[in-house]
Amino acid sequence: MKFFKKPDESAQDQNLEDLGVRIKEANLPSAVERIAVTELDVLRKIGPSPAEFTIGLTYIDYLLSLPWNRKTEDNLDIAQAEKILNEKHFGLERIKERVLEHLAVKVLRMNRRARILIVDDEEIARKNLSHVLGKEQYDVVTAPDAEQGLAELASADFDVVLTDLRMGKVGGMELLETARRKHPETRVIIVTGFATVPSAIEAIKKGAFNYITKPYKLDEVRDSVKQALEKRSLAASSRGTVLCFAGPPGTGKTSLGRAIALALGRKFARIALGGMKDEADIRGHRRTYVGARPGRVIEELRRVESANPVIMLDELDKIGQDFKGDPASALLEVLDPEQNRSFTDHYLDAPFDLSSIMFIVTANVLDTVPAPLRDRMEVIEFSGYTQEEKARIAERYLIPKQVRDKGLDPDQVVFAPDALEMIIHEHTHEAGIRNLERKIATICRKIAKESLGLQGRRKVAVDTASVARYLGRRKYQHDVVEELDRVGVATGLVRTETGGDIIFVEAAKMKGKKELIITGSLGDVMRESAQAALSYIRSNALAYGLPEDFFESQDIHIHVPSGAVQKDGPSAGITIAVAALSLLTGRPARREVALSGEITLTGRVLPVAGVREKVLAAKRARVKTIVLPARNRSDVEELPETIRQGIDIKLAETVSEVVDIVLV
Repeated sequence: MKFFKKPDESAQDQNLEDLGVRIKEANLPSAVERIAVTELDVLRKIGPSPAEFTIGLTYIDYLLSLPWNRKTEDNLDIAQAEKILNEKHFGLERIKERVLEHLAVKVLRMNRRARILIVDDEEIARKNLSHVLGKEQYDVVTAPDAEQGLAELASADFDVVLTDLRMGKVGGMELLETARRKHPETRVIIVTGFATVPSAIEAIKKGAFNYITKPYKLDEVRDSVKQALEKRSLAASSRGTVLCFAGPPGTGKTSLGRAIALALGRKFARIALGGMKDEADIRGHRRTYVGARPGRVIEELRRVESANPVIMLDELDKIGQDFKGDPASALLEVLDPEQNRSFTDHYLDAPFDLSSIMFIVTANVLDTVPAPLRDRMEVIEFSGYTQEEKARIAERYLIPKQVRDKGLDPDQVVFAPDALEMIIHEHTHEAGIRNLERKIATICRKIAKESLGLQGRRKVAVDTASVARYLGRRKYQHDVVEELDRVGVATGLVRTETGGDIIFVEAAKMKGKKELIITGSLGDVMRESAQAALSYIRSNALAYGLPEDFFESQDIHIHVPSGAVQKDGPSAGITIAVAALSLLTGRPARREVALSGEITLTGRVLPVAGVREKVLAAKRARVKTIVLPARNRSDVEELPETIRQGIDIKLAETVSEVVDIVLV
């Protein structure tokens, strides 16, 4: 009596056989192929009924869909890459330079002549190999024994070593062990006339790239060296880059990431980290759970079908944390070049090499980013644009884009330079250009609406009167030069999430019992700065012409306006001290002089961060003079001439120097 399989069972067996063929043809890494074959064997045993069968089938299919060995070729034409970056973004020279440096390193690696070391005690063998490999444009160095070979390895770096097995006191096996231990990236090829199976097995176990027996064919040696160099160059060039773009919103961080991918000729993927709270979003879920999925990094690699894309991790500073884990800590392995060569997603449960990916992380501020994560990234500051740069960007990019998007003809709308300046100065308050684009879009919409009621196409010239009609009254009053010098009011410079800004610190005194009142939604650091400023003044009262007991019968109130906005940081210390000294000495503080610096109890002025952002904020407010700590001299010297133009930057080491500059 014969038993026949059911048709669905037969089809299922055929599907598993087809899956086995796909695994063999997929060119998977050996470790991953073993996992897939093992999982397939399990599926053959359990049959299609259990739920584990579907889970296993989905898992194998996912393994086969990943780009384990698929990579795009990098565009190594630096001139073309520079042209793309300049077309897509105006300014940002430092960031563009960093990308071009990255490309230049790759070009040099690709064009560097490989160095070959030949170690053999037979002079004829050395000469033959040196002649053959020299014709391949390799730099060849020879050594007559292993001792000389080890000395050559210690003095210079070699890509490939060809060594005999039996040579004098020290043999090729010892040379192999030393080379693999001290120079793990150097490929070693054994070439011997005393070949045995045990020695071949031992050499391969100890890390030999190949084992060639004498007599050999020269083509065999040439091909083996070529394969070893390909492996070496792949390992060297696959090291990824982790850049962090930190700066205010609207400064072009995300769009520049896309331009970098285009310039490199790579695929682009973006992962939004804002609000992410589950560690599994990075590492994935164990596949035993219902609805388990891999993490976002692996998902994006599968989507772009490339193992070396540019991946942008957006808004790192807004990542969350709760009982489901800490995604920021999970990113440590992803962004560490020493660890991500074998990144293990929980769903895959197999190592995936992320080292060839170029990661670009963006953040507005880095204060909330864990220090170990910051240490793994190369931080590039985006400081915002000057008014001149904003006008150029608007003319070249924003206005043509909005005119086109609103259905208008390219030459139908013309913005006058003074109209653009009015929009930038009176209707926007930002380091970037996002609100500027919105205001231009508003004007273009109103022009589009007006053009509907007219017969034919009418050219519109947008001047200052048009801006006032379309956008209404000015929204922001930046100028401090219009204000009068007042006693007890000092102008300060601070850095916020949206770039640099101007603040005013006010001080008042009244009868009381030695109380220091601090208001304005100030954080602990600013409160401590106010206390330090008062202590400094009390300890140096005679030097400023004040009675030593001036604080005995009165209270002093320090206030920073915009009380609904949280403020903190040490850089307002010198502004608080000057406002208090102005109050107590009765000398008005110059409103057109802006200050930034941390102070100590002994009156020293310590350096602060965000110098570029603060200088740009001062220029927006038409401040004439800025006083910064002397230790920020290098930051000031790095500022482009276009930013320093029209503003006087003074450097001070002590509070008394600042007082002489600011107080009338």
